[in-house]
Amino acid sequence: MRTARFIADGRLHTGQVVEDRLVDESGRVHRFDAVIWLPPVEPTKVLGLVLNYADHARELGLEVPPDPVLFFKPLTSLIGHRAPIVYPTGVERLHYEVELAVVIGRRCRKVRAADAFSVVRGYTVANDVTARDFITNYFRPPVKAKGFDTFGPLGPWLVEREDLDPDNLELRAYVNGELRQRGHTSHLIHKVAEIIEYVSSFMTLEPDDVIMTGTPEGISFVRPGDVLRVEVEGVGALENPIVAENELEGGGT
Repeated sequence: MRTARFIADGRLHTGQVVEDRLVDESGRVHRFDAVIWLPPVEPTKVLGLVLNYADHARELGLEVPPDPVLFFKPLTSLIGHRAPIVYPTGVERLHYEVELAVVIGRRCRKVRAADAFSVVRGYTVANDVTARDFITNYFRPPVKAKGFDTFGPLGPWLVEREDLDPDNLELRAYVNGELRQRGHTSHLIHKVAEIIEYVSSFMTLEPDDVIMTGTPEGISFVRPGDVLRVEVEGVGALENPIVAENELEGGGT
């Protein structure tokens, strides 16, 4: 089952995705192009992993860390499908990162890897937009590089955990229709269950919290006017245009 959050007729809805339509709580049907898409969940926190694919570490010339390296993605960075990513004034090196995002289903702490999927609600697609201008050391959390408003596209919907094997999914990223990035979750250094065990060993996870599992090789720089499309097999495709900050009314988000 796929569920989505969206605005239609000025109201917030949570509904099901049926083929190419959205069906809200009252049973009313909405076209994809007639709604404002929101992130499919409202988390209390969003965590990300860096260098969780060996090929991505190699393309950056970095060593693979022995333990997961985490960062927080601000809630203010989250946007939905088709919402614009704002290209900050002064940034010179902005890139996409297609990622499988895990959504937690219940409050949990100290979860064993063997039991990890029992606390998972489902999965969605994330684009960990990053301004590489501000990354100097991956072992210092890249908060500014990944924390700008709109740098956290999430969606377009949530797929229930029973419908997917998270360790066997292809990832793809396109820029203006051109395939730029391709990978597979079977190549994750730290698998989904291991990540949940590690994070929950010291942190309580709450319902709808999001863990972004990392990106494979294939990042490239993008500019205002480009359209990003990131896909996770079995989940869906998340698309967002890039808009220059100084072109927005009022000069900001």
